[in-house]
Amino acid sequence: MRITNSMLVRNMMTNLNKNMRRMSKLQEQYQSGKLFQLPSDNPVGVSKSLKLYTDKSKIEQYKTNLRDAIAWMNTTEDALAQIGEVMKRTNELTVKASNSTQADEDLQAISEEIKELKNQIVQAANTTHAGRHVFSGYKTDKPLLDENGKYKFELSSTEISTYNVGVSENIEVNTVGIKVFGMDNTVDDTENYNATSINSGDTAYVIKVFDDLIGALENDPPQLDKVRGSIEKVEGILKNTLQVRAEIGAKTNRLDMTEKRLESDAINFTRLLSENEDADLSEIIMNFKMAESVYLASMSAGARIIQPSLIDFLR
Repeated sequence: MRITNSMLVRNMMTNLNKNMRRMSKLQEQYQSGKLFQLPSDNPVGVSKSLKLYTDKSKIEQYKTNLRDAIAWMNTTEDALAQIGEVMKRTNELTVKASNSTQADEDLQAISEEIKELKNQIVQAANTTHAGRHVFSGYKTDKPLLDENGKYKFELSSTEISTYNVGVSENIEVNTVGIKVFGMDNTVDDTENYNATSINSGDTAYVIKVFDDLIGALENDPPQLDKVRGSIEKVEGILKNTLQVRAEIGAKTNRLDMTEKRLESDAINFTRLLSENEDADLSEIIMNFKMAESVYLASMSAGARIIQPSLIDFLR
């Protein structure tokens, strides 16, 4: 087969363009810092990066959910801490009032302070986080108790809200008011923190204890036997409050550990993404210099192979 000058030119231009494209691709990688720009550059690498970006996005959402859950439970824990302080003070006043040496005016002063403590309990029961009531189950737009300490709506103990903080990992964040404030058993006048449901207008057990204590102190004459009987009830409320706080603390500790794991996962996925798509600039520069040398050498070789023709001399 006769090799013509045009064939040599065509082959030379094909190879030159090929070498130029290689240089262009290396230049793009250097400028962008990425190994690929289009799916066609590296279909497998792009597919892997998309999966990693999806997983990383999920982790960021889990972290957002987790921070919201921790903030919610911190608000709940603060409310429980306030209730605990109120009950400690109530216990001190009840023990003091049970002493038969107290004058009537002293008992009246104790009664007035206990009324204020009762109001603080109602305020704590209606604690909000970002405009949502933390003890109201699913009905977070409604306060739990009215000013008299009665439940404002029907409430079920199963109204538990959960936050998704990981793959198939959910955690209960809200504490239903029944568990903290109880329901008064009118038959035997005992506490019930495990009631399955309450109705609108039911009196919270904690408030009932306050009302009975105030009534005993303001009776004429004061009913000190009932006051003494309230001491055990007040201590029982304090014990239940501490138990609920302990449960909140355990959940918060779990979330703290989950947060550390998510931070570790986020770092790991970022590293995997970098390994998959980030360019090694020193390697890119070296490859570019090699490609440039090949390109210049091919141009030099082409100039030597393709000799001037008669037409070139006639120009």
